[in-house]
Amino acid sequence: MNMPSLANLIAPLAAVLLSVTAFAARPQTAEESASQLAATVGQGFASNAVHVNGIDLHYVRGGTGPAVILMHGFPEDWYEFRKVMPLLADRFDVIAVDLRGVGGSTATGSGYDAANLATDIHELVLQLHLDRPYIFGHDIGGMVAYAYARQFSGDTRGAMILDVALAGVGPWQEIKADPALWHIYFHQIPGLAEQLVAGKQAIYFGHFLSFPAFTPEDRKHFYAAYGDGPHLRTAFEFYRAFPAEEQINAKSLAQPSSLPLVFGAGEHDIFYKYLPREAQALRDMGWKNVTTAMIPDSVHYVADEQPKAVADLIASHAALQGELH
Repeated sequence: MNMPSLANLIAPLAAVLLSVTAFAARPQTAEESASQLAATVGQGFASNAVHVNGIDLHYVRGGTGPAVILMHGFPEDWYEFRKVMPLLADRFDVIAVDLRGVGGSTATGSGYDAANLATDIHELVLQLHLDRPYIFGHDIGGMVAYAYARQFSGDTRGAMILDVALAGVGPWQEIKADPALWHIYFHQIPGLAEQLVAGKQAIYFGHFLSFPAFTPEDRKHFYAAYGDGPHLRTAFEFYRAFPAEEQINAKSLAQPSSLPLVFGAGEHDIFYKYLPREAQALRDMGWKNVTTAMIPDSVHYVADEQPKAVADLIASHAALQGELH
């Protein structure tokens, strides 16, 4: 029997080592990075995407129980809820979404009004076969939550809106004129914000994310969620849709609804002082079941600042009827 030469023994091993080295050196894909990040949130959380309304919508999901959908605000993505999600996972099926054009979701040339964003979420609900999920939205996501409640009230058991005003509702004109909200008008100027912020996301978005609740790694992640041209444009297109949303919301006076709505804000947030008038405006528009809420010891980014308080508030309203809180 012929003995293999040393070269013949070494060659296969060398090929294996070369393959392993090449794999290790290969840059992570966006999907791999998202999956690894989702796993850091808690056991059982996973990243995925579904094709809805002409786009791929990215989400992170985990937990068991009745469904809760979490929608982020500006300038964050699904990762806004990294501290809240594990606190809900033992009682709820938690789904945190990247809104159209943010992070892992497709950026498009149009379609950033709250009504269309709500349609994205509704198609997600249908594709995942979710039974009347509870809808939660913060900031821009709160506008989407309201649009969802208005358009698809029969397909949800309630909605919660935190740290935002609703375009065209109640003291909207006064709110827009508040100097603290200067960025609304800046974002609405066609094309200007993209040109000035491109390549300077850390400076501009860092202005908004300057709270101690954010680590340098957190901020870096959120900057990347709006990192390329189309995704950066999304950040401003949300605001450019406000005039259209004003008209839609102002006309939605007719059909009364008993769907439970929670309208809240951080204790030190600019929107907190407007809460009573916003809530009353919604009641005047036919919403029969509107309650207000305050997140103590927080400013605007309540899910980052006070995750337990936010999780407790969601759990107290999102539980199925008859379930102990």
